[in-house]
Amino acid sequence: MSNTVSGLPIGRGLLFLTVAGAAWGTAGAAASLVYRVSDMGPVALSFWRCAGGFVLLLLARSLRRRTAVRPEPRRRKALRAGVTGCSLAVFQTAYFASVQATGLAVATVVTLGAGPVLIALGARLTMGERLGAGGIVAVAGALTGLTVLVLGSAGAQVRPSGVAWATVSAAGYAVMALLTRWWGRDGTTDAFATSVRAFGVTTLCLLPFALAEGLFPHTGDGLRFAGLLVYVAAVPTALAYGLYFAGAAVVRSATVSVVMLLEPVSAALLAVTLLGERLTAATVAGTLLMLGAAAGLAVAETRGAAADGGAERRAEPGGAVG
Repeated sequence: MSNTVSGLPIGRGLLFLTVAGAAWGTAGAAASLVYRVSDMGPVALSFWRCAGGFVLLLLARSLRRRTAVRPEPRRRKALRAGVTGCSLAVFQTAYFASVQATGLAVATVVTLGAGPVLIALGARLTMGERLGAGGIVAVAGALTGLTVLVLGSAGAQVRPSGVAWATVSAAGYAVMALLTRWWGRDGTTDAFATSVRAFGVTTLCLLPFALAEGLFPHTGDGLRFAGLLVYVAAVPTALAYGLYFAGAAVVRSATVSVVMLLEPVSAALLAVTLLGERLTAATVAGTLLMLGAAAGLAVAETRGAAADGGAERRAEPGGAVG
């Protein structure tokens, strides 16, 4: 069950993506706590998140052992970093704009609901990846679970501008996911280096908007505020995106998009346990649907990888015959 190009096992890639999705889900709770202790705005928070993650990834890169990959032209490295970083900036900033325009519920449903659809279509058109009947059912189940999870307990007001921003956010995420998978197929991708470069570009993209909003907030609890910023930069950013880029390079794009729907599951659980929000039937039902969909796609992915590996062995001279 290993990717024949990068050598990273499919199972480990799925584990990386699962941890990344769960870690991303903690960012919302941390952001809510930041807003409680300061007047920081969403763009400034996104900037400090990316800037802090960039610094932490640089430090980690200086301590880690180099990954053995084939050399990659500098021009292509720059192109990869630029496109990935800009896609990441669009993904995050457009989502915050959607939340501001139409509220958290609609913004989340449209962004995370449109993402898997755009990625599945893009993967089919650009890389010939097929979902299959089981994959289609899993994606439908995940989108249903997401809708139930976010909209099941409260009404939502839909504004066209917010929907438009959410669609832009979903497109940015889809581009990032598809290019990560595309570039990961040729064995020249160092996922860790990709993360470092992407966050450098994203930080630069967000800087002017963060300056306009206000980089330095007022707070009455500086120690807690600083601790929350460090957490946001370290766990749902440096750790999560490092694991995401590694896993997304070897796992099918449509599967990646569904596994990443674990983010709102994690966020919902934290909202109940940490922020004191009420546990509803919609929360339970949506969480179970999405976890089931992610598990189903993960099983299909590992079985498919095993079948492909067996077919390759049988095709080799002297290979075993099943």
